[in-house]
Amino acid sequence: MSKVIVGMSGGVDSAVAAYLLQLAGYEVIGVTLKNWLAAEGESNRCCEIDDARMVCDRLGINYFVKNCFSEFENSVTKPFVESYMKGLTPNPCIECNKYVKWKKMLDAADDMQAEFIATGHYASVVQHDNGRFTVKKATHVKKDQTYMLYKLTQEQLSRTIMPLGRMSKDEVRNVAEKAGLPVANKPDSQEICFVSDDDYANYIEDHAETELPGEGDFVDEEGNLLGKHKGIIHYTIGQRKGLGIALGYPAFVKNIDVEKNQVVLSSNEALFEKTVICRDVNFLSIEDLQNRESIRCYAKIRYHHDPQIASVERIDGESIRISFDEPVRAVTPGQSAVFYDDDDCLIGGGVISGVS
Repeated sequence: MSKVIVGMSGGVDSAVAAYLLQLAGYEVIGVTLKNWLAAEGESNRCCEIDDARMVCDRLGINYFVKNCFSEFENSVTKPFVESYMKGLTPNPCIECNKYVKWKKMLDAADDMQAEFIATGHYASVVQHDNGRFTVKKATHVKKDQTYMLYKLTQEQLSRTIMPLGRMSKDEVRNVAEKAGLPVANKPDSQEICFVSDDDYANYIEDHAETELPGEGDFVDEEGNLLGKHKGIIHYTIGQRKGLGIALGYPAFVKNIDVEKNQVVLSSNEALFEKTVICRDVNFLSIEDLQNRESIRCYAKIRYHHDPQIASVERIDGESIRISFDEPVRAVTPGQSAVFYDDDDCLIGGGVISGVS
């Protein structure tokens, strides 16, 4: 019997993942990672320990809580704040997956002599004929979470099981109800666990360790003054609502110039680009691309973006260029771009640094 450590978030997805693995004959151990504390001292919502413990009690499996406050702060929340202060829009969940969740769960697996770890992500781990591991899109496309997993290493994926890749959310809830799991009808959690009510600016103001960028100028693409903005941490590329400026026509954030402390506004049409540059690239299904080598694929530039036909080219040792056949809207530095093959398997991805 193989032993598996299941990351228990307190939600229905991880609960069903643990249940299915138990049915499959694994020795299942539940582990919750305690990542952060709210200002009031309350435990983090993403790791609701009481619910996770109830599920493990219902299944009759051992359960442990692992503190990882320092890892979460150093790898997730501090970089999150610093990125916004640099005019970037980060993906903290991607960083958390690689540097906190998978690292700490594999540490726990080694301590408990478990061969595998498992999560309730909507994706499937597959191994190609070349021996490399990658993740395949979920059958239920609207719940697919492969975008958030592209930074995982080959070692991490080789020891990972994701039982929900071929299930829909309704199917997961039905399994939970039939199994008598106490979280069967629990609502889904918010996307970024440590930011209350999606108020990123307020979180940054509360946690910044250096002086925040102050008010500056709204300008158009030619540099003409349009008005005053309240600080670059309040804006992201493509934003229209909440700009705090009335121009008599629709205006969108085109660029954030940190050095000049300016927010550039434009029309919606000006937001479309065909080429995207990415750094911090990680390949999954292939080892890498040679310099100036390119591949055809399907790429997306944010989580909620339908993949589009593109070419990916290695342009130097640090970066790749994604060239879309058709322009894509609001390329946002700090976000990630990922690319897939014809079988919906993730080839790789990287952090967007700009356009060319």
